[in-house]
Amino acid sequence: MALQKLTAQEQTDALSKLKEWSLVDGREAIKRTLTFKDFNAAFGFMTRVALYADKADHHPEWFNVYNRVEVTLATHDVQGLSIRDVKLAEFIDEIYKQ
Repeated sequence: MALQKLTAQEQTDALSKLKEWSLVDGREAIKRTLTFKDFNAAFGFMTRVALYADKADHHPEWFNVYNRVEVTLATHDVQGLSIRDVKLAEFIDEIYKQ
């Protein structure tokens, strides 16, 4: 089964579960900003996400300054959001809680 873009309803349903995520203005993508104790904690988080993302062959767009990590997720292959973005966002939320 080919990867498909989420429908508007599927996006709404996903965002209702991903409470800390929001749509990016002007494009079909979701974003979240996470704050950590310090740079080491932020970088450790990014490393864990990078390992997961590489195995899933789905890589985030992100920006890091000291203890803050801004993450944007979109699936370029479908030019919008896909289930891959939802799964990566769920993983990010789960390890951020730890």
